[in-house]
Amino acid sequence: MYIATLLTAPETPALDPALIESLRNAWGGGDVTWLSHDEAAEFFLNVLPDNQWQVWDDLQKMSVDLVLQPAEGRCKKMLLADMDSTMIQQECIDELADEAGFGARVSAITARAMNGELDFEGALIERVGLLRGLVEPVIDKVLDERITLMPGGRELVSTMRANGGYCALVSGGFTAFTRSVAAQLGFDENRANTLLAEDGALTGEVARPILGREAKVEALEQITARLGIAEADVLAVGDGANDLGMLQRAGTGVAMHAKPSVAAQCDVRINHGDLTALLYLQGYARNDFAA
Repeated sequence: MYIATLLTAPETPALDPALIESLRNAWGGGDVTWLSHDEAAEFFLNVLPDNQWQVWDDLQKMSVDLVLQPAEGRCKKMLLADMDSTMIQQECIDELADEAGFGARVSAITARAMNGELDFEGALIERVGLLRGLVEPVIDKVLDERITLMPGGRELVSTMRANGGYCALVSGGFTAFTRSVAAQLGFDENRANTLLAEDGALTGEVARPILGREAKVEALEQITARLGIAEADVLAVGDGANDLGMLQRAGTGVAMHAKPSVAAQCDVRINHGDLTALLYLQGYARNDFAA
């Protein structure tokens, strides 16, 4: 048994009931359940349709996301989330670099690294090197003035935790940021890289070993083993090439507003919904969300 979930941006909910019914009839689906008025709906299927991706492409042009997945086991016991451009709307290193006067240069490197065009570790070392001499208080300034949470993040974390889920924030960014974001959103733990400083200023170095793609997979392995749950019980979400390892290993890996090369390698892609989409995928209705 499979389930089809259709959803759109919550700030402009315009999911057409006629569209849902037409698709349900074409695919021989079960009754439609609305998870949120005009925003998210689902129906069951006995088999996966052959034209799934053709329909997905057509719906994208209508600002509608479509996800088909096995119905069994879709409600997960753990959330493993990337931070930059996933749980927050920015790339922290780009914001720091902008304060240091290298914003455009670093942003270009970040974009290429997240799209898988550059080696993540090498690109990180190069970008951090440009931060040398930046005084540590700038980190707090960036956190206060530049970093904003991704819509739906609070609801996602609080609802999963309220239902017994464990939430881990695992970033190729920096602990100075993950600590703050994890505390604001209620994550159980966070992992990231550490910027090195001396005499109140960044040295342009990052502590080794560098947390990248493999370290995110290791986090998946270590945390599930510690909790005594299967990797199939994990919902992972990210947007960059360094997230692909955990996205492909987790029970459900969500490419969230992801780089094209990343989305192309994932079966679950959210381009229009916000982070509450990850709750709809698990079968939660909006009135089930924790405050």
